Amino acid sequence: MLGALFTSSTGMKAQQLYVDTIANNLANVNTTGFKKSRIDFQDLLYQTLKAAGSETADGNQVPEGMQVGLGVKPVAISKLFTQGTITLTGNDLDIAIEGDGFFQILQPDGTIAYTRDGSFNLDANGSIVNNDGFVLQPAISVPTNSKQVSIGQDGTVSAILDDGSISNVGQITIATFANPAGLSAQGRNLLLETEASGAPSTGVAGLEGRGTMAQGFLELSNVEIVDELVNMIIAQRAYEVNSRAIRTADEMLQIANQLR
Repeated sequence: MLGALFTSSTGMKAQQLYVDTIANNLANVNTTGFKKSRIDFQDLLYQTLKAAGSETADGNQVPEGMQVGLGVKPVAISKLFTQGTITLTGNDLDIAIEGDGFFQILQPDGTIAYTRDGSFNLDANGSIVNNDGFVLQPAISVPTNSKQVSIGQDGTVSAILDDGSISNVGQITIATFANPAGLSAQGRNLLLETEASGAPSTGVAGLEGRGTMAQGFLELSNVEIVDELVNMIIAQRAYEVNSRAIRTADEMLQIANQLR
């Protein structure tokens, strides 16, 4: 009965973390480029009361053993990089990636971060920056006398100048990873490379398995509200039954304590 108390407590803790993960997904349902998270669980060690295949007193072999599990533990919260819904914005500097890949962003500390959020703007120097003012890499500067910016599917950036001429001002490259789920989320829609993700492979959009770019579009969150609400109900019920198991074990202990 004491074992049931500790085992059920691990279940309650696990379901609480599950609800926390679902809550973060729902909170970011309208976050551009957000990728939902999924939590994975593993069962804990088992207490073996009788090993399978052991011999009985009369020399027979038991076909099945007796093992009692000791609960559950969360082992991973991984991001799912499925494609989110792509929506039309009409803004020249909004870019969606159709397929695999990430934009590269230069952070103030000099490190490169990665994002699926393609909502960009121009700073005072004409550089393409994200909403926090971090410069898109490779750095691209749009001439001040430009009246329109054109971005091709391969990331080629062209500026239409006031005199009607077209100037090629650079090319946006994208990065891919062998294991994007291994990237470390930092907030601000930014991800960082880790040993688990592997080194980035950067190149032209549309080549070597990289996605293509769509100007005037944004990729929305890939969170499905209905799925998350169903998962929340499942987590809530699992939390409830674990609490009931604790209550039952407590009542059984109370009965044992009252024996004369």
